[in-house]
Amino acid sequence: MLRESLAADLIVELPNAVRLQRLVQTLREYFNSGAVGLLRLDDDSLRPVATVGLVHEALGRRFVIAQHPRLAAIMASREPVWFEPDSRLPDPYDGLLDGHVGEPLPVHDCMGVSLYVEGRIWGAITLDALHAGTFDSQAREELKRCTLQIEAAVRVTRLEQENRSLRLSRSDSLDLRMPVEEGEILGQSEVLHQLLNELDVLADSELPVLLLGETGVGKELFARRLHRLSRRSHKPLIQVNCAALPESLAESELFGHVKGAFSGATSDRAGRFDAANGGTLFLDEVGELPLAVQAKLLRTLQNGEIQRLGADKPLHVDVRIIAATNRHLPDSIRDGLFRADLYHRLSVYPVPIPPLRERGNDVLMLAGHFLELNRARLGLRGLRLSPPAERALLAYTWPGNVRELEHVISRAALKQLSRGSSRTLIMTLEPEILDLDSAMGAPGVVVEPLEELIADAPFQPLGEAVDDYQRKKILQALALSGENWASAARILEVDPSNLHKLARRLRLK
Repeated sequence: MLRESLAADLIVELPNAVRLQRLVQTLREYFNSGAVGLLRLDDDSLRPVATVGLVHEALGRRFVIAQHPRLAAIMASREPVWFEPDSRLPDPYDGLLDGHVGEPLPVHDCMGVSLYVEGRIWGAITLDALHAGTFDSQAREELKRCTLQIEAAVRVTRLEQENRSLRLSRSDSLDLRMPVEEGEILGQSEVLHQLLNELDVLADSELPVLLLGETGVGKELFARRLHRLSRRSHKPLIQVNCAALPESLAESELFGHVKGAFSGATSDRAGRFDAANGGTLFLDEVGELPLAVQAKLLRTLQNGEIQRLGADKPLHVDVRIIAATNRHLPDSIRDGLFRADLYHRLSVYPVPIPPLRERGNDVLMLAGHFLELNRARLGLRGLRLSPPAERALLAYTWPGNVRELEHVISRAALKQLSRGSSRTLIMTLEPEILDLDSAMGAPGVVVEPLEELIADAPFQPLGEAVDDYQRKKILQALALSGENWASAARILEVDPSNLHKLARRLRLK
């Protein structure tokens, strides 16, 4: 009956996500499991692609095989592997079962089997039950018999992904383990799916793309995806952080220079356009480029030629431009800080990246990813969110977006550990430890009255006091901007290059 049910789903046209979700749901019902996970192999880790009975944030986890003996045993065998209820091997799902968040699993049954597609290992299916004896010898034999149907469902999903990629004229070097349309952009929200579908089509064009979005939304990841899915994927993707380019060297960095072009130019040097020739140049924070460099960039976009600083003849380059900014560039044009003609050249296809607060449960998937990273980094048995903590994450507005979420999880894990939590127990993060109402995450900053600021402060010479206050304001602006120096400069209303100089003088860099 199980094999017939699995086979029936193979001949029905279903979206990939629905097909895989039906697969784990069918297995859960047939084997009377508490939880089922379908995990795909990505390098040295297993990544959940469909689960039932686990908390939502489990989908964002990456289980490094070497750190999880049960998963290692499953992956090392072609036969189903069963773990006795009293097995002392740690379970990767400890504290992740829906309804048992933050608790070690009670005595339970666990079994799993590795999955192969076209002779190559693809991943694994795991089943957990809360009651010993659920997976008896008959159940284990049935899992063995239906493994071929499970692998067939995975194969159908992969073939549909390949066909879709071929229709979009992608590279034919498709990775069996890592479908090209997913990468490391985590999320299942409708707004994210719409964006990724748009990027899939856009990647095959040669149009310049302007990625728009708030600080911390992950514009670099989307730029990398565009390049990876493009016809230029076999050529370099060169990234330039325009906000970090010193104004005096920006032209040389982008276009190169010849020997003797300026003091210190002791040899010819190729620029970033040369390095990206045939590939893609990603101009991050493009709104921070000096006006003089903007003019030269415009000429390159118009005629495909660059002229190295100090050179007499131009050079032809074949480069696709992807630019990104968190500025509203029409305002910069109005203020005389950005060229209107360059803006129109760059924004042939503008792509807004949605902020985290508009992505619903994606917050929990991303939180799961950062929780697993911190669990491994800190050597913890387990690191979980309590249900109230999950609700707090979903209710928060995330002004710093994904980058802020990463910092919140890392800071909370360290804080919890510093309070005496044992590394050998499952560590559960509560809303209070997340500290979401602090000034670091809050959209506004409370200014203390002057009397309170000076009441208990030791006397300082004026210069030292000014330096201390400047340090405090810079650190505050960096926290609010997700440690983005260009955004911090705008918050402080100072020139970015002056902020870098001041930070160096104050020993903040």
